[in-house]
Amino acid sequence: MSELTGKKEIIRQLKEKILSMEGFGTGPDSRLHDFGLGPMNAAFPGGAFPVGAIHEFISPTEACAAAANGFLTGLLSTLMKKGGVCLWISVRRKLFAPALKFFGVEPHRVIFIDVKREKEALWVMEQGLKCNSLAAVVAELRDISFAESRRLQLAVETSKVTGFLHRQCLGTENTLACVSRWKIRPVASRTDGFPGVGFPCLEVELVKIRNGRPGIWQFEWKNGTFRVVPERTRTVVKPPIPQKQQHYA
Repeated sequence: MSELTGKKEIIRQLKEKILSMEGFGTGPDSRLHDFGLGPMNAAFPGGAFPVGAIHEFISPTEACAAAANGFLTGLLSTLMKKGGVCLWISVRRKLFAPALKFFGVEPHRVIFIDVKREKEALWVMEQGLKCNSLAAVVAELRDISFAESRRLQLAVETSKVTGFLHRQCLGTENTLACVSRWKIRPVASRTDGFPGVGFPCLEVELVKIRNGRPGIWQFEWKNGTFRVVPERTRTVVKPPIPQKQQHYA
C-alpha cells in the first residue's frame, strides 16, 4: 500500500513539474484564489485558474471590449485581495476608471500608463511583469507577434505575476505563447420575471487552453463575485403553416 502511495506522489510531482515548465503556476499558491468560476475550473489544468501566466483576450467589437474589461476586472479583484497594485497599459485607453469599483477594484490601486505606440506598451508590460510586487499587469493593444508574447511568458515564469493581453479590433488572430485565449461577449441580463435591468451578464468563451478543455459558459456579476447562469429556456418559434391557396372563378 505504501509503495502505491509513493508512486502516486511521484506521478503528482511529475505532473506539477511538467505544468510548471509549460508556464502554469503549480503548488498550493495556485489554489489560494477563488475566482468564482465554478464549473469552469474543470477546464483548467490542475482544476484552478492559471495564475502566474499570460492570458489573451480578443474583442472584435467595442461592446465585446467593454464586456472583456468587466470580466478582467472581476478577475483582478480576486488577485488584488491580498494587496498589491495592478499596472494597466493602453495605447488608446477607453476605460472609465471609476467603473472598476463596481467590479471590486479600487481605482487608486491601479496604475494607468498611456503610451503612443504599441512597441512602447509591450516594453512597459515586459518590465512590469518582471516586478513581483505587482498583483497583475494588463495591456490593451492590437498586434503582437509570437516572439514578443514568448518574452512576456518567460518574464512571468520567473516573477509569477499574472498578465492579461487585451487585443481589440485586431486584424488576424495569430498564434501566441499565451496559455489561454478568451472571447467575452455581453448578453441580456436576467430579471427573473421582474421589471428593470438585472445583473451584468457575460458569455465567456475559453477558445483554447493549454492542456485543458475549451468551452462556453455564462456568468453574471452578483454581490461582488461571478455566478454561473443556469441554462435559459429557449422558446422555439415554429413557422406558420402555409394555407392552401383558393382559386376563385
